[in-house]
Amino acid sequence: MKSERGYTLLEVLVATVIMAVAVVGLLSNLSTSLSNASRLTDYGRARLLAKRTMDELLTQPSLPKGADIQGAWNPETTGLEGGWRARVVPFQRAPHAAPGQIALDRIEVEVWWMAAGRRRTLRLAAYRSAVLRPEDLSMPPMVP
Repeated sequence: MKSERGYTLLEVLVATVIMAVAVVGLLSNLSTSLSNASRLTDYGRARLLAKRTMDELLTQPSLPKGADIQGAWNPETTGLEGGWRARVVPFQRAPHAAPGQIALDRIEVEVWWMAAGRRRTLRLAAYRSAVLRPEDLSMPPMVP
């Protein structure tokens, strides 16, 4: 009659090593997934803040043209340590434009934030119609 025997020490060690390799692989994938989720969350938040900043700038008719405009965000309210920089440049106007005529301005917004000790950036551009002012005529329009 054959007696039932348990697993040998070698079989238990091999099974333990196989399980350890599988667990390490799963934990590595989990860590990578959490890191990607965090990065995408920060990117999405920065994109929303950039769009909000762009919308605010588009509604302000008297922004200075050709000069940098910048601001910072409060990390307590936005969840990001960062800020923005914008520039309004003349984009297109009639060949013999005069003050009071309609022209097209380009607003460029660059947002930045700190993530994992590195500075990340995102750029947006939008266009709006504007009434030409005398000082706008001294600036050449941007070449499209």
